[in-house]
Formats: sequence, C-alpha cells, structure tokens
Amino acid sequence: MVNVRKHLHVTCAIIEHDGHVLAAQRSAEMSLPLKWEFPGGKIDPGESPEECLRRELMEEMAIAVNVGKKLPASTHQYPKFAVTLHPFLCSIESGEIVLHEHAAITWLPPEELHTLDWAEADLPIIEAYLEAYGAIAR
Repeated sequence: MVNVRKHLHVTCAIIEHDGHVLAAQRSAEMSLPLKWEFPGGKIDPGESPEECLRRELMEEMAIAVNVGKKLPASTHQYPKFAVTLHPFLCSIESGEIVLHEHAAITWLPPEELHTLDWAEADLPIIEAYLEAYGAIAR
C-alpha cells in the first residue's frame, strides 16, 4: 500500500514597507506552533494564487494588499504532509494589521530575517528573496 501524503498549495506574502519585511508568528494552537512564517494560506479550488493571497490577508490580518512579483515556488516535505509555497512580493494597500490567527508580527530588515525560528517551508523562500533582491544573507 502506498502512503499518499496530503499536498497543500499555499500562497505567502513577502510584505515590504520602508525597507523592512513582515514576519508573522503562528499561534500556539496552529500546526507548527509559534514558528514564524510569511502570512498567506491555502489556495481554494478555482481560486488564483493572487486572489487567495488577497482573501487570506484580509481574513487573517484585516489588510488589503497589492500583489506584485511572483517568486519561484518551493516545495517542502514535512513528516505528515507536503506544502508548495507560492510567494509574492506585496505591499499594504489599506487597513491596519489586526491579528485574527497569528500570535505576533514583527518588521525586520531583510538581512535579519534569519534571526527568527521559521517554519522549514519558508526557509527557501527567504533565500530566494535575499538572492533576488541583493540583501545580505546572515
């Protein structure tokens, strides 16, 4: 019998503002508790990644975002499931951040992103972002 793992397709927003990038800490009740991530969520059937990102950020943080350049997708195998992250550069269009799901947020200069305890799937996204935008890694 073949063990078929669940494979999720998830968008994530690299939200930039004044030379800083937004990181969100997962709540203690979420899977991967208290790990840091780029906010976003699962793509619904028939939904484009851009539509998903706009919907998820409104639901999770009460903000409307401008969805910009897409970065390369990255797949990570966790023990019980696989996730493919579809990252986009974003900026806040309107709204003030209100946390509906996350425990905390922080704004960091790109070169300090590695100082947080990130969800493993987000690590290649950080590397691709730093490489693409000439930020100093570590």
